[in-house]
Amino acid sequence: MSRPEVKELLETGSIHTSPGGQYSFRVIGPCCRLFDREELPWPCCRLAWRSKEPSWRRVGRRFVADLAARRCPSYAVELLQPGSRPTATVLTLFPVHLSREMQEWWYSRHPSSMVASNRDPQQKTPAA
Repeated sequence: MSRPEVKELLETGSIHTSPGGQYSFRVIGPCCRLFDREELPWPCCRLAWRSKEPSWRRVGRRFVADLAARRCPSYAVELLQPGSRPTATVLTLFPVHLSREMQEWWYSRHPSSMVASNRDPQQKTPAA
């Protein structure tokens, strides 16, 4: 059985219930879940090898897309739990997958995707 595909964003400010129904959340906006390589424990972070011995230098970007959450939408949300204060956090909706177009918009490596006007995947930027 395949997971349902997400083809549009959850609306900012909308309130939804969690998949298990234990709490509700208010959407602040879409975000990327990133993996911080600086948080790897030393010396277990063998990310570069020279000759036969590992190098402890971390090579490449510090923040990279989290592979576990790359195919699923992540949102900055405010958890609305009964009897407690709202809590801001990042929530990844693992039960659903992003469509190919949405995944390209969400985690694109192309420089044009970093343009400030590229805030909505349905909004097409004019070709120059």
